[in-house]
Amino acid sequence: MAICTSEQLSFPNILRRKVQADFRGGDVSSDGGVLLLREMDRRLKLTRTLAEHLPDDRSPSACDHAMVDLLRQRIYGLALGYEDGNDHLRLRHDVALQTAVERTEELASPATLCRWENRADRKAARIVHELLIEQFIASYRRAPQELILDFDATDDAVHGKQEGRFFHGYYDHYCFLPLYVFCGTQLLVSYLRPSNVDPARHAWAVLSLLVKRLRKAWPKVKIIVRGDSGFCRWRMMRWCDRHGVFYVLGLAQNSRLNQMADKHLERARRRHEKTGKKQRFFKELKYAAQTWDRKRRVILRVEHSEKGSNPRYIVTNLHESAEHLYDQVYCARGEMENRIKEQQLDLFSDRTSCTKWWANQFRLLLSSLAYVLVETIRRVGLKKTELAKATCGTIRLKLFKIGAVLIRNTRRIRLHLSSAYPYRELFHLVCQRLSTA
Repeated sequence: MAICTSEQLSFPNILRRKVQADFRGGDVSSDGGVLLLREMDRRLKLTRTLAEHLPDDRSPSACDHAMVDLLRQRIYGLALGYEDGNDHLRLRHDVALQTAVERTEELASPATLCRWENRADRKAARIVHELLIEQFIASYRRAPQELILDFDATDDAVHGKQEGRFFHGYYDHYCFLPLYVFCGTQLLVSYLRPSNVDPARHAWAVLSLLVKRLRKAWPKVKIIVRGDSGFCRWRMMRWCDRHGVFYVLGLAQNSRLNQMADKHLERARRRHEKTGKKQRFFKELKYAAQTWDRKRRVILRVEHSEKGSNPRYIVTNLHESAEHLYDQVYCARGEMENRIKEQQLDLFSDRTSCTKWWANQFRLLLSSLAYVLVETIRRVGLKKTELAKATCGTIRLKLFKIGAVLIRNTRRIRLHLSSAYPYRELFHLVCQRLSTA
């Protein structure tokens, strides 16, 4: 068991040798891989562009930390696993992070970062979202033929008296209900909302803005909207029909739908009783809820096993086969759940502990910007490698968390990375790809 003092830690002897530790090693960092984040940020011009457009009402003569420095410090910190502003009380002295931020002096204190975050407003949120979309468009060298936009909402638990918090009966706690929009693995929207609203609240407006911008860049692109039953709203579907946007949306069960599907469900039940094997097939229905403007194509997935009947419904205006649309298109939306988990578990998008609403929205967007950096490293730098499908947390552990001794003088800054680092060849490959891309 370790014996600790304020300066030194003592551990059990090894081969009659004393084992001691302290925190006086000098300029040593556990985040030698932060330079990959800096290189990706330099390539994307993410923080530089954002700093040029975000409003800053501070007096330049009274500021020690420029907007771009604050953005880099906070975004890189999130990507490195430092979820809270208080972590920067000591992290501000880390030479590796200072180097990535492009400073040689100590970085901003937690108090400075807190004041900066609490200055955020609606305009800042709009500017960051515009940048996310522009980065997405710039990631394509050629116009894509098809884009699938995944919409989903999730709970963001809160534990204080934050502005806009409400109790949500389904999640059984006080939370926010942010709306996410992904296209593949790329993030387009992370929009904070109170939890006392319809899960589809503002999704229609967000979709309209996205479609207009994407079609301005690529007039002939085919756009498909994908979401669960929480986004199945007839006004949104009517808008899609009128504007040439396709949709594949979950449709919640109800007595009328089950009545229409009853004969198919009964046939599956009889086949199961006769063969003892699970029965699964697809049928098409024409259905309109009482509030809908017209009937639409509904795909019924019939399934009966020893656990009983398990019907599922989706509504779509696409014309491919029912089985293809359900298995290959709709079910693929489950991958978006993994991207949301990366946001919350790996990049701490749920650290919305500010009192003010727009400060929490800004924190959510800082996490989103950290995701953009790590996701681009994965998509570009790690393509066709063992980490090509790794989570943000795994990439952090294997690429960013590298022990390094730093030597800094008036002529150069040198990082001596750990000689025992096991992913040296992979690190070389990523550096080469990022510098030549």
